[in-house]
Amino acid sequence: MNEVMQSLVARKSVRAYAKTPIAPEAKALILEAAVQAPTAGNQQMYTILDITDEALKQKLSETCDHQPFIAKAPMALIFCADPLKWVDAYRAVGSAPRAIGPGDLMLSMQDALIAAQNAVTAAWSLGIGSCYIGDIMENAERHRELLHLPPQVMPATMVVFGYPTEQQLSRPKPPRSPMEEIVMENVYTRRDADALKRMIAPRIGTTTYEKWVAAFCERKFNSGFARELNRSAAMYLQACRMEEEL
Repeated sequence: MNEVMQSLVARKSVRAYAKTPIAPEAKALILEAAVQAPTAGNQQMYTILDITDEALKQKLSETCDHQPFIAKAPMALIFCADPLKWVDAYRAVGSAPRAIGPGDLMLSMQDALIAAQNAVTAAWSLGIGSCYIGDIMENAERHRELLHLPPQVMPATMVVFGYPTEQQLSRPKPPRSPMEEIVMENVYTRRDADALKRMIAPRIGTTTYEKWVAAFCERKFNSGFARELNRSAAMYLQACRMEEEL
């Protein structure tokens, strides 16, 4: 494998950080990588919030499912899906753009997440770890208030960064599903029970497959935070639908 492939395969989430600060030069490189990401129509339909206010970061560590390591991370970036800025530009020159719809928000989400992955990859190449915080999509009302977000701008993800501790560096990366269980040729085929077991089995450890899947369902899919995530996501989509109807 070449150096890029080795980096992509080795990268893992980091949730504990050394006390080493991230130098401004390294931060600038990470942000430059983000803004150079592929983007629909070269529109860059995202805005990156650089969270430098420690009090705000502390609040986010609570609103994002009570995760203290967020507050301890040397750097935090929120990647917002932002179709609004182009509509504002159209209106500023006297054009008459249609209302922002759910599809515009979804396309903006793609742009934001591609930029985030560029930042994560660049950071790892500099020896800086990171962790995605999907919980920023929850608590829509509170996050709109904290971040001054208009209704049509949605926080797609937050990423926290820092140099890994020795323990984090030595910790094995959780196994991924085999590629042949993820990649399908041309069309989607719904997986049967055997295929699902082959896909999930590498993650299980010492317990039985049935017990692991049942527990994972309750811990993730049926959890309170998953229900809140869906409620907040529906709220952002509803804001777009309401604008379409005006």
